[in-house]
Amino acid sequence: MRTKERFTHVLGWFEANMPVAESELVYSNPYELLVAVMLSAQCTDKRVNMVTPALFEAYPTPEALAAATSDDVFEYVRSVSYPRSKAEHLVQMAQRLVEVYHGIVPDNIDDLQTLQGVGRKTANVVCAVIWNQPTMAVDTHIFRVSERIGLTTRSKNPLQTEKQLVKYIPAEVIPKAHHWLLLHGRYTCTARNPKCEQCGLKEFCRFFEKK
Repeated sequence: MRTKERFTHVLGWFEANMPVAESELVYSNPYELLVAVMLSAQCTDKRVNMVTPALFEAYPTPEALAAATSDDVFEYVRSVSYPRSKAEHLVQMAQRLVEVYHGIVPDNIDDLQTLQGVGRKTANVVCAVIWNQPTMAVDTHIFRVSERIGLTTRSKNPLQTEKQLVKYIPAEVIPKAHHWLLLHGRYTCTARNPKCEQCGLKEFCRFFEKK
């Protein structure tokens, strides 16, 4: 099956079977999403959602977070992965957000990446989720699923995966496609023991073809 044909089948299946695909992080504004995505690095959304209510109550604005110390923030995020470094990054991010951007979360990847602790993946998520921009955030799930299905070929890093995906996915579909692939990797095409027999994509999947 040619790559373009595979994309057509896979995207069509997702559209028919997962018409609503959204972030599982709980947030109410761009600032809260940015914080939640930063916390979600190498951590589950479920764990992040357990932490953020108290964190957002204590620091409801970038200004409040910028005035905190990393030790203060650490007490709220200590149950996530790498809590010490994330606490430091959150405070530094908020300080720059207030000083340079007047507390308003930037709406483009380049400016977002000037914030401490915000890499390309985080910036892509924020731009896609908040502003519905055609940015493809590649995490471990998307990296794995894209290669397994056959949407990407011999990707060596997330950026290569991102470039291959955006080449074939229509721009208006990219924000939703990010969630399609992520959720599929989280619940069906898992790293260990993927649920191939239950998967509606096996007809188009390169990994299943080789089993």
